[in-house]
Amino acid sequence: MRTGSYLSMLALLALVGCAEEPTTVTTTTTTQEVTTTGPAREVVVTRPPPPVRVETQTVTPGLGYVWTPGYWRWTGTDYVWVSGNWVIPPRTTTVWVPGQWVRRPSGWVWIPGHWR
Repeated sequence: MRTGSYLSMLALLALVGCAEEPTTVTTTTTTQEVTTTGPAREVVVTRPPPPVRVETQTVTPGLGYVWTPGYWRWTGTDYVWVSGNWVIPPRTTTVWVPGQWVRRPSGWVWIPGHWR
């Protein structure tokens, strides 16, 4: 009896993975400002980042949102693309300054985006 129950559960779990994924997915990502204390550690990457991707902005999720463009993030072994998203500024008078990769004598350093 117990073996039959286990086999039934395994068969059910196997079928769960067969569900078809939707062909169109719409997502809206929002983030919030995070404040850290102390100096940031600079990571130097010896190879340059790939060219910045051209992204199409999605429809704004509401009034007051600001589009922050995507960027290449270094994982420690490779670059991965982080898509742009809509965020609510901390104050209505602030402006988003996008992050950028800066060339240094020893390689490339990421300067994060910030509100000004």
